[in-house]
Amino acid sequence: MSGIAPSEGGFDERKVAALAEEPLDWSHKGIPPSWRGRSVTEIAEQAPNLFDAGVTGPLCVLRAEALAHNLQTMAGWCRARGVELAPHGKTHMSPQLAARQLSAGATAVTVATVSQAMVFREFGFRALVLANELVDTAGLRWLSAELDRDPEMRFVCWVDSVRGVELMTTALAGAQRPVDVCVEVGLPGGRTGCRSAPEADDVARAAVASPRLRLVGVAGYEAALGQSLDDNFVGAVADHLADVRATVVRLSPLFETDTVFVSAGGSTYFDDVTEALTGWPDGLTARTVLRSGCYLTHDHGLYAQTSPLTRGGGDALRPALEVHGQVVSRPEPDLAIVTMGRRDVSFDQGLPIPLGLGRSVVTKLNDQHAYVHLDAAAEVGDWVRFGISHPCTTFDKWRAIPVLDDGDRVVEVVWTYF
Repeated sequence: MSGIAPSEGGFDERKVAALAEEPLDWSHKGIPPSWRGRSVTEIAEQAPNLFDAGVTGPLCVLRAEALAHNLQTMAGWCRARGVELAPHGKTHMSPQLAARQLSAGATAVTVATVSQAMVFREFGFRALVLANELVDTAGLRWLSAELDRDPEMRFVCWVDSVRGVELMTTALAGAQRPVDVCVEVGLPGGRTGCRSAPEADDVARAAVASPRLRLVGVAGYEAALGQSLDDNFVGAVADHLADVRATVVRLSPLFETDTVFVSAGGSTYFDDVTEALTGWPDGLTARTVLRSGCYLTHDHGLYAQTSPLTRGGGDALRPALEVHGQVVSRPEPDLAIVTMGRRDVSFDQGLPIPLGLGRSVVTKLNDQHAYVHLDAAAEVGDWVRFGISHPCTTFDKWRAIPVLDDGDRVVEVVWTYF
């Protein structure tokens, strides 16, 4: 089998469950002071209404029903199309949420760095996809030690240069197990990845020749130029995926495994990936592995507009991530200043969206304040609920995030490790 087999994903259930016994403390912003020193289990057993418990705002929350819905929706979508899902852990960096994703059918967790891999290994996650090149000696030696220590661990990463293969081979001297690698195919103006067929072929041959590596597949990232539905972007995506497919077919005699590992797919074009990277020629057996991560919480902004499951107003995914802030000033008739800013919410792919305030909009963020142009009544002291755009850069601002049921009662607290 190549890289990671569908049955090999797993985690240390005991370690993940133990997070519920971790006490909350002064370092967790927004959490009611009365919760300090108490474990998540103690709090969840009482199921308090969060907004009656003395929150100190701003506060980030997750919606339990939306999380459960999105988990099952994406799992069912992948299952119906015969593709696998290795969701990107960098979105949330939460072992609890990654455990839910695996329990719902995901086969691995994707990471972008060795540091992220270390976090998930600490909680016993056995199947990791590092969607990046890995050439630093310290990281490779850590990886080699983990592979040698744990025969159940499965790992795959990318290579896009002969020099990178050489660095990996040197750093892995003495390793008992080879490291599985995919040749990464890039696109002009994009990020990493080979830019031509001859370059990809040279890298593949170098990987096969290395005694420390095992060539198992091909990878790409179709959204490296952006996440627009403009015809030019969609055309570039189609061209890139055609290159990935052609590379898989061309390199098929070189792969050191019976089943080829083929991976692409962020959260905007995973439908195009599935269409382009399935239905392989006779004699070529491949596993198509998506790496979408933002489906879990979805959003009210970027992915509400671009996800294949919600484009055009569809509701197959539901926003599960919110940030709440309090109105502290009404300095002008149509302006409210709210205690939520760039330290609390994403703004790299669109500003937060006020919910329940008509057509009110956020026009600017400072570090700790939002400028809300009002289309509805809002008084000093009122709490405002905001949807977000791009979950990745909201999660990283919060270490402890309460999970609420539809009655705003706390059912869990999720920990993040950025």
